Amino acid sequence: MAHEVVEVVRRCEEAKETFILDLSKCKLTQVPDAVYHLMKNTPLIKCDLSGNVIKIISAKFSMKFNLLAEINLSRNEIARLPDELESLESLSILNISHNSFITFPTVVFKVPKLKTLIANDNAIVEVDTDEIDINKTLEFIDLRNNPFSRGCLKRLKNCADGHRMVLVSEHKEDDDW
Repeated sequence: MAHEVVEVVRRCEEAKETFILDLSKCKLTQVPDAVYHLMKNTPLIKCDLSGNVIKIISAKFSMKFNLLAEINLSRNEIARLPDELESLESLSILNISHNSFITFPTVVFKVPKLKTLIANDNAIVEVDTDEIDINKTLEFIDLRNNPFSRGCLKRLKNCADGHRMVLVSEHKEDDDW
């Protein structure tokens, strides 16, 4: 345990120079308060929390790291995103792949400059395709390997227009039961 703490502190110190916080594969269950304290006066532009066992991203995350342009939350156990994420005015890339999402996190439609959303390999069954159509900033959405209903899958395939790419997996015929 002490080794992991030392590693997190080392990475925080490194981030003070690079403005990129890489806490991937640190066995974190949440973002520790100590990280917020260590990063207090550091304008982070990128945060990688991938490969941990995080279940919840707190509202504090968006408030403390409000200049982030890129967040990688992949390979955790997250099932929802905080509404406060919409306050991240510089966020352009969000990776929530390989998590525990069952419902699509609609807060992503409120993030003002989000261009890329990677949400493959979750358990998302339904997406409000009207919101995708209305949204003018999202250019790339990866939704592959989610168990969408046949109707949702068809609507998603129709969402792709001339300047937007929506990736989905082909529906298997034997998936209906």
